[in-house]
Amino acid sequence: MTNLTHIIRWLWDASKGYRLSISAIGLISTLSVAVAMANVWVSKRLIDIATGNVEGDLTCYIIIFASCSLIQILFSVIISRLETKTDVRLRNSLRYRYFTKIMESRWLGKEAMHTGDMLSRLDGDVSKVADTLSRTMPAVIATAIQLLAALYFLGTMDWRLALIVVLIMPVAILLSRAYINRMRRLTNEIRTTDSKIYTHLQENIQHKALITSFESTDQAIESLDDFHEDLQKQTISRNNYNLFSRGIVQLGFSAGYITAFSWGVTGIATGTITFGTMAAFLQLVGQIQRPISRMSRQFATAVHTVASVDRLCELELPQEQKGEPIRLEGKVGVRFEDVDFTYPDGTRKTIESFSHDFLPGSLTAVVGETGIGKSTLIRLMLSLLYPDKGSISFYNSQTSVGISPRTRCNIVYVPQGNTLVSGTIRDNLHMGKPDASEQEMRDALYTAVAEFVYELPEGLDTMCGEKGAGLSEGQAQRIAIARALLRPGGVILLDEPTSALDTNTEKLLLQRISSRLEGRTLIMVTHNSQTAGLCTDRVQMS
Repeated sequence: MTNLTHIIRWLWDASKGYRLSISAIGLISTLSVAVAMANVWVSKRLIDIATGNVEGDLTCYIIIFASCSLIQILFSVIISRLETKTDVRLRNSLRYRYFTKIMESRWLGKEAMHTGDMLSRLDGDVSKVADTLSRTMPAVIATAIQLLAALYFLGTMDWRLALIVVLIMPVAILLSRAYINRMRRLTNEIRTTDSKIYTHLQENIQHKALITSFESTDQAIESLDDFHEDLQKQTISRNNYNLFSRGIVQLGFSAGYITAFSWGVTGIATGTITFGTMAAFLQLVGQIQRPISRMSRQFATAVHTVASVDRLCELELPQEQKGEPIRLEGKVGVRFEDVDFTYPDGTRKTIESFSHDFLPGSLTAVVGETGIGKSTLIRLMLSLLYPDKGSISFYNSQTSVGISPRTRCNIVYVPQGNTLVSGTIRDNLHMGKPDASEQEMRDALYTAVAEFVYELPEGLDTMCGEKGAGLSEGQAQRIAIARALLRPGGVILLDEPTSALDTNTEKLLLQRISSRLEGRTLIMVTHNSQTAGLCTDRVQMS
């Protein structure tokens, strides 16, 4: 768990750019407290005037009393508006910040967290932190000021009563300190279960067709029900503990209120205080007890926030190297020299002492058994992974440069399977080149043997569902190839690009790629010996 100093520093950093808004909320809340205190005094004065204990203009004080009430309403509206605006902006800022960190993080062979867990943190934990910064923190400041002001006001009227009421505070504070660690543990358990639910929902909805075909729908639904049952038990346990703690505090508050009421009644009976003073006593006791009650509830909020900060800190993933892209002009080759690679959790070397020169302009098939390291070879070229030993470099006739994220601009990559995203075919093609012209898209689709797009009713504006839903696997694969071919780059990496294509389409695809992209280096991972036979070079992984 993160220590308190780090959490405070983290929250201070997260509030950058919004501190003025947060301060404004705190200031207006403080002014609202000042008006509330003024209203207590005015109401006391009104009652004393009405009962004949003091002289004064009743109408004037009624107008002041009404004005104070209206000002409090106005302040409440302004505070609510500022809180909502600041909360939304903060939430968007934090979500943008951590989404960027996730997207720009290094790939270590597998993701550190499930995507459902990441989504849970980007939603629930970001919302909790934003709410704390925009609402809770200014409210705590205003509440503390309200408490001090009410104590001072009550002390000027009767210091003994103020002393009795203030003795309640240590009880609330000590109780809150005693249960804060347990609350933090319970909250972490709830957040973990919540993440499991997000993960379960995301994964099962994404793979609905697979789950249906395996007749596992009932099992998926039952598993969700089990997660919900765990979450319900954990939430009720935390709530019961919180209610018990709060009940003890409220018991102390009731004792304070009864004391103030009895004190006032006794004073009226003995003639030592007026009805107005009695009313002020009761109002001020409320002004003291409400802040203490709110502060006791803020301990639970603080626990939730700390848990959220802990979880967001876990999204501080190792980041990729940044810098200007290093683009090589002309024909580009890729050279491996005595490369070893083992995945972080692996027990054996995936690639060992591998050396090969993928010559500029060549067409090379990378073949071998499943799991032998073919896709790993491509990930190394993409700088998603780095060799444990040896070197990998891109080169042309003038220079040579070691692989890094900055050399990725030299690569056109077509991954395995269906990689289309939701949107139109045009949207997907623009991922390859945002400013691609109609002719450039037409040329890319032709090279990828995807001219069928123009036969669809909506053409390029045909909608694709998630993962290319609405198209066959072969159609989606060819559009994905066209998208990649729109990217500039001297090296084209094809990872099983024809797995969903028939033999004739596959042959035509390779013919068009080799003829229309002459001069670019093609490296293709394949299991198909016939496909490999169409290439001019061959690398056998073993």
